[in-house]
Amino acid sequence: MLTIQRIFAAVLLLVCIGLALMAWPYQAAFSYEPVGPRAFPLLLLALMGLALLYMLFRPTPVVHSEDDPQLDRETLQKIGICVALLLVFAGTFEPLGFIVASILVGVPMARLYGGRWVPSAVIISLMAIGLYLLFDKLMDVPLPLGLLDVLEN
Repeated sequence: MLTIQRIFAAVLLLVCIGLALMAWPYQAAFSYEPVGPRAFPLLLLALMGLALLYMLFRPTPVVHSEDDPQLDRETLQKIGICVALLLVFAGTFEPLGFIVASILVGVPMARLYGGRWVPSAVIISLMAIGLYLLFDKLMDVPLPLGLLDVLEN
């Protein structure tokens, strides 16, 4: 088991290095953030690389106990639905806007994990609006409004 975990960590570490090499020369034509667009992927890849180095050189394997959830058909279906919802979010983010896309994806995601319809819709809507205001107004990171473009000044 330890060998498989180390092979997995080594392969994923190589992928991280390859992605970092691809992201390193990236320069945007305009700067919309103080640190620039390449800092975020490089930071994430560096953190991932550190965790993979730990996995690669740890002395004992990761052992799962009886209490850990099983990777059964239902869990795999939930993972697949989550990935599909994230792809829907990525595809609708610009045309529909951040708020509408977040609600469109957030409510089914909450339902997937046992949320009820009305509380899920209310909380996700408030979170989407709150996050939009936080990023766009407070942090000055522009997010698309999409269908709600008419609300902008």
